[in-house]
Amino acid sequence: MHTYEVFVDICECQSLADTSCRFLEERYRISANSRNQAQYNALSRAEAAHPKATEYDVRVTRVLA
Repeated sequence: MHTYEVFVDICECQSLADTSCRFLEERYRISANSRNQAQYNALSRAEAAHPKATEYDVRVTRVLA
C-alpha cells in the first residue's frame, strides 16, 4: 500500500443554461494499492464533496510514501 497525492480539477455550473461556472481544485492524500485505485478513490471523494459538478479531471501527481 502506498500514499498518493491526487489533484482533482472541478467545474461547477449552477445550471446547464448558465454560462458562469466555478472552477475549483481539491488535493487529496489517498492510500491505495495502485495509481488506478488512488484515482478512483479521489474521484469518489470529489463527487461526494461536489455533487453538482459537471466535470472532474483527476491527476495522480506523485507517490508520497
